[in-house]
Amino acid sequence: MKEANTANDSFDYVIVGAGSAGAILASRLSEDKNVTVLLLEYGGSDSSIFVRMPSALSIPMNSPTYNWGFESQPEPFLNNRRMNCPRGKVLGGTSSINGMVYVRGHASDIDAWEESGAKGWNYANCLPYFKKLETHEVVESEYAGNAGPIKISGGNRMKNPLYRAFVQAGVDAGYSETADYNGYQQEGFGPKYMNIADGIRASTGYSYLKPARRRGNLHIVKHALVQRVLLEEKKATGVECEIKGRTHCYHARREVIIAAGAIGSPHLLQTSGIGAPAALAEAGIEPLHELPGVGENLQDHLEFNFQYRCKQPITLNSKLGLISKGKIGLRWLLFRDGLGSTNHFEACAFIRSRAGVKWPDIQYHFLPGAIAYDGSSAFKGHGFQVHVGHNKPTSRGFVRTVDANIRNAPKIQFNYLQTEADRQGFRDALRLTREIMSQPAMDAYRDEVIAPSNDVESDEEIDSFIADAVDSAYHPCGTCKMGSDALAVVDADLRVRGIANLRVVDASVFPSITNGNINAPTMMLAERAADLIKSRGTLPPIDLPWYTDPDWETQQRRTPMPTRASK
Repeated sequence: MKEANTANDSFDYVIVGAGSAGAILASRLSEDKNVTVLLLEYGGSDSSIFVRMPSALSIPMNSPTYNWGFESQPEPFLNNRRMNCPRGKVLGGTSSINGMVYVRGHASDIDAWEESGAKGWNYANCLPYFKKLETHEVVESEYAGNAGPIKISGGNRMKNPLYRAFVQAGVDAGYSETADYNGYQQEGFGPKYMNIADGIRASTGYSYLKPARRRGNLHIVKHALVQRVLLEEKKATGVECEIKGRTHCYHARREVIIAAGAIGSPHLLQTSGIGAPAALAEAGIEPLHELPGVGENLQDHLEFNFQYRCKQPITLNSKLGLISKGKIGLRWLLFRDGLGSTNHFEACAFIRSRAGVKWPDIQYHFLPGAIAYDGSSAFKGHGFQVHVGHNKPTSRGFVRTVDANIRNAPKIQFNYLQTEADRQGFRDALRLTREIMSQPAMDAYRDEVIAPSNDVESDEEIDSFIADAVDSAYHPCGTCKMGSDALAVVDADLRVRGIANLRVVDASVFPSITNGNINAPTMMLAERAADLIKSRGTLPPIDLPWYTDPDWETQQRRTPMPTRASK
C-alpha cells in the first residue's frame, strides 16, 4: 500500500472516502492483485491513541481534526435547534469516531429493503455478509461470524452491577431476556456488544486497511478533497480533487465508487451536476444528469437520556477527574484492558412501543454514569442513565448543496419529529422507560430522578420535554436510496441510475433506517457490494428464522407488568 500522492493518475477503481464502507471496499477489491485501487480520503491517519482507545470516543468525536463538524438547519419541530451531525474525517471514517456499538438491526428491517424495491437485499442474502465481517468473541451460534476482520466483544462483560440490574428490571417489567440481539431474538434485554479488538477500537481503518498495507496494488491518498466526479456524456471517468492546494485528476478504468457517507455522497453527486435540476440550478450548478432523489429521504435516529442519582458510589462519575483518567489511560496503554477498553454501553434492550407493532422500534443503551453522550458534560455526584430512542422514524429530510464549492457545507434538514407517529413513539418511549426504571431490580441503586422530572406526564408535557432534550444518535442515512421508484438514486447493484461506471456504497443507499446503530449494516453492505462489483456472484443465502412475539398484535410485552407504585 502506498500512502502518498502517486504520480500515476489511472487506476481500475477509484474510491472516494476511506470510511466504514470505503475502507472495506478498498481492502476487498485489492485482494485481486490484477487490479489497482486508489482510495482517496480527506482526513488523515487514525493512529492517535484517542482514536484507538475505546473510552476516549468523545475526543475524536468533538475534534475538527477527525470530524467534518456538520450541523443541521434550525429544526422546526425541535424549537428551531440546530442539531450536531458528526461525520468521520479520518481513515476509517465515522467508524473511527463513533461509539463502537455493534447492532445489525432487526431481520425484518433488512427484508423491508427488498420489499421497497431493492431486489436481493433481504435478510437471508445479507446474513452471510454480516457473518463474513465478524469474529464474535462472546457468542457462538449459527447466526454469528467467527473468522472476519471485525472483532466483536462484550467490553468488561457487565462487571458493574448496574448493568445486570437494568437487564433484570426489564424482566421484572414483563419483557424477555436475550443473550444475542443480533441473532435469533432482537427483542428483549441483555448484554450489548461492541466492535473492539483486544481493547482497541475495531474501525474499518484498523481492521481492514491496516492488514492490507503490504499490497502494492492499493494506493491511499490522504488529505485529498474530492470536488467532483468527471463525466463524459453519461459515463464516470474519474474524479477531480484538491491536494495541498493543487488540483489533481484521477481516472478510473473500471469504476468510480463514492463512499463518502449519507452527507458527503449526495453532496458530491450534486456538485458534479447529478441531482434534481431545480435544486442544482438554485445552487448555480449546471444539471448534467437528472436524479430527483439525490439528497432526499434523509433519516436519522433521535434519543434522550433518562437519568437518576445513584445510592451507591459505583458509577463512572467518580472516574472523571484528571487523576482517575490518567490511571485509566495508563492501564490501557500498558495492558489494553480496564475501563479504557470499553465504550461503557454494556447492557441494552430492544422493545416494541405498543401492541400491533410487529418488531422492536425502541432501543436502549444503559450507561453506569450520568454523562452527556459526547462527553461534554457530566452530572456532579453519582448517577446513571439509559439512552432511549424511537428508532423507526417516518419523518424525512434532505441534504442539498448550496453551491458548486464542495468546501461549503451542504444544507442539512432532518425534519425530526415532523410526523405525529414519531411524536407518539417518543411519548411511548418515555412512559415505558419510567415503568422499567421503577422496577424492584433498581431499588438498591435508584435515587431521585434527574431528568425527565416525574411532573412530565401529559402528551403536551412530554412533547415539550422531548423537543428540548433529544439529541441525534448520529445515524444519518437514506440520501441516495437504492430501489426502482422515482426517487431511487442507485439500483440493487448500487449503480447510479443512468450513469455508467459509477456506484454509491455507504449508508446513503439504505431505503429505510434499521432498528439500531447503523455501522454494522453499513459494513455488511460494503462486504456484499464488493462481491457485486467483482461480478463473481454473491455468497449463498442463509435462511434462518428469527423471533416474533406470537401475540404481537394484541400485547406490547411478553407478560403483563406487575402492579407496583413508582418510587
